[in-house]
Amino acid sequence: MTTYRPAEAPEADPRVKAVFDDIRAVRGTDFINNMWRWLAVDPALLERTWAEVRDVVGKPSSIDPLTKEMIYIAVSVANNCAYCIHSHTAAARAKGMSEEQYGELLAIIGLAGKTNQLATALQVPVDDAFDLSKSR
Repeated sequence: MTTYRPAEAPEADPRVKAVFDDIRAVRGTDFINNMWRWLAVDPALLERTWAEVRDVVGKPSSIDPLTKEMIYIAVSVANNCAYCIHSHTAAARAKGMSEEQYGELLAIIGLAGKTNQLATALQVPVDDAFDLSKSR
């Protein structure tokens, strides 16, 4: 259930239209997903968020696009964001994620969650070898 109903014509605001046009151009599609439509409640928030997404995950970098999407899936699972799990799983599949890779990703997410919880519950101290401030 949503806590907000977006405007009927969000692109009536020129700032929103400019962001939506950029999303369409960058992604090569006319589809504007709900995340952007809901963020359009605040044009400044929409602009900032799109600029950051475009700069962090949209630009070529040393991390390939599929890996970026898989990281996004893992963080979305950890944060329990159903919307982002769905949208980034679809994006990862569009970028070539196989069913085998998806299965491995889910196994890693599950294992990381388990071992994180165990380390937290046991209050395991960080090894000196892993603490860069002590390993000189």
